[in-house]
Amino acid sequence: MLRLFLAFMLAVQPVLAADLPDLGEVSRQYFSDQDEQALGRAIMRDVYADPRYLDDPEIETYLNQLGYRLVSVSGRNQRTFTFFVVDDPTINAFALPGGNIGVHTGLLLAAQSESELAGVIAHEISHVTQNHLARMVEAQSQSYWPTMAALALALLASRSNPNVAGAAIASTQAYSIQNQLAYTREYEREADRLGYDMLTRAGFDPRAMSTFFERLQRANRFYDTSAPAYLRTHPLTSERIADMEARSDSAPYRQVQGSLEFQLVRARLRARENTPDDAVIAARGMLKDKRYSSEVAARYGLVSALLRARRFKEAEAELQKLPSGKNADPMILQLGAYAASAAGNLPLALQRYQQATTAYPGYRPLQYGYLEALLSAQRSQDALAVANGQLALYPQDRRLWRLAAQTHAQLGHRLQSHRAQAEADALSGDLVAAIEQINLGIKAGDGDFHEMSAAEAQRREWVEMEKEQRKKK
Repeated sequence: MLRLFLAFMLAVQPVLAADLPDLGEVSRQYFSDQDEQALGRAIMRDVYADPRYLDDPEIETYLNQLGYRLVSVSGRNQRTFTFFVVDDPTINAFALPGGNIGVHTGLLLAAQSESELAGVIAHEISHVTQNHLARMVEAQSQSYWPTMAALALALLASRSNPNVAGAAIASTQAYSIQNQLAYTREYEREADRLGYDMLTRAGFDPRAMSTFFERLQRANRFYDTSAPAYLRTHPLTSERIADMEARSDSAPYRQVQGSLEFQLVRARLRARENTPDDAVIAARGMLKDKRYSSEVAARYGLVSALLRARRFKEAEAELQKLPSGKNADPMILQLGAYAASAAGNLPLALQRYQQATTAYPGYRPLQYGYLEALLSAQRSQDALAVANGQLALYPQDRRLWRLAAQTHAQLGHRLQSHRAQAEADALSGDLVAAIEQINLGIKAGDGDFHEMSAAEAQRREWVEMEKEQRKKK
């Protein structure tokens, strides 16, 4: 993953303030929308393949819900965004081409309120909506496009490990422009201003932005050799902090309560730390000492840690202390159904999934879990009905396509299985793998005339797209 983007920032030089178009307008003479989307797909292919990508549907769903709550109140919300999680303890978040925004687990745990987390994400959304990345490219020649694609992993690596980044930069003979990784101060101030407005309109505490950045600046004084990852690419000045505080001081005070999901996500992440037994001890200690903002979230974290330690009976006992029924949070219902499935009690797992998906039909992590449980129970036709129904609603969901591929394989539908896997690969940005899969499906020859025709048409489309991508290299 994290290699195709350092290139992007390394290959381009920041634009002077006098050269900036108004509020993100850009001519796109060299770096078109199509170019940006293609580069974004190539980057996300590496993101999904990298071990630092955290493939956790519950956390990713929360992050996308939070992100789109902010995007919905932005003045420039016509584009599609993808929010993903990087398993990295450093405090960081970053925007990539194509509306892709990464958030480190370290940031999720360091934020002391949901409004603080929302403030950082709103800032990153503003970098995207204002075309800051495209502006940098626009200042260069079209010949930089292949260089950006070649250097991509380095940028993502640099966000968490400057030593790794240095090696990657040197290997691409771009070390001389390492400092161009950082956004210009003009970009940062614009992202601050628009992010603050977004935060206010979405109903979060507008003071949280200045509070978080000021705390980050204070912490920076204790770093002897290097600043926190976020500060290396987002230059923070006293002037910026003063601007944020001035906006906050002029706003009427209001107390904003964070969501339960914010606390559940943090508890879920803490349950992944250290060894499974250590995570259980830490979770029990937190409950015993009442060191929590939410008892429900603390108990959720304990159940998660117990499941990780494969202590299923204890997990089930603790699960009974959490809210249940249709009024419980979907993350808690998902945990309960998963606990039954992990313990090998498929009938109970299916019962819980059926009840939970009825209460929350739009919560996709529940649908993923339900499909996996149906497949484990060899209820292939039921799984196919669920998969088809969900794909009709969410045709761009790569996880659903992957589960659909497993369902068709269990039913012996070779063409449909390979085609569903091909769709998952294409949505993950890997057109080469998608073409290979659909070729295998067509060769299987077990589809009817309409299925074969649709597969052939899809293959032609992907082949043309892949040719266009290769022209850029």
